[in-house]
Formats: sequence, C-alpha cells, structure tokens
Amino acid sequence: MDKKKILIVDDEAHIVELVRVCLEDSDYEIVEAYDGAEALNKARQEKPDLILLDIMLPKMDGYEVCKNLKHSEDTRHIPVVMLTAKGQEVDKVKGFQSGADAYMTKPFSPLRLLTELEEKLSS
Repeated sequence: MDKKKILIVDDEAHIVELVRVCLEDSDYEIVEAYDGAEALNKARQEKPDLILLDIMLPKMDGYEVCKNLKHSEDTRHIPVVMLTAKGQEVDKVKGFQSGADAYMTKPFSPLRLLTELEEKLSS
C-alpha cells in the first residue's frame, strides 16, 4: 500500500516539525511549505492526498490558498484541513466559506489530528 502524502503548510517551523513527528509515526509521507505561494506550488507539483493549512501565512493567507486550491481543476479534490490559532466563530465560518473540509485550532491534540486526517482520507 502506498503511503498517503500530506502537505503541511505553516510559517512556524516548530509547528511543522511537531505535526511531522505526529504523522510520520503513522506512516504518512510529509511535504512542507512555509508560505501561501509555496503551498500552491507544492500542492500542484506534489499532488498530496490531504493538506494541513495554517491561515496566517506570508505572501498569501490560508483562506486565499484554500480558495485557489478549490477553484483549480487539478487540486479541488484534495481535502483541506485548516490548522490554525484563529479560533473565533467568524474565522471558522470564513475557513469553511473558502472551501476547507475541516477546521482545527491550535493547540491541537495529536490523536484528534490523526483521527481527522484518517476520516478525511477515507471519505
């Protein structure tokens, strides 16, 4: 069975590393991006099975990245899970309006993150 590929997008290296450690133990292949523009490029090049996307990013915020992904024929099928410190109801609504498939806030439970990913990857 092929490893599922996850694109982690966050401008904070320690968050990327934390998520990487959580996911590598579950045998996922990890791809990283540290800003919005890089996220779009990596999504198109790498064709991940799922994207974990922060909102507060340099060059292009996560809402805009998500909209771009969901409006592109090549990437619209990729589930996007927003993983962000922005936890207000208005942020969640905006996340879902931009096309997110799920929304999680930091700090996050590694177990809940894995459960959410497995659910999105199996649907």
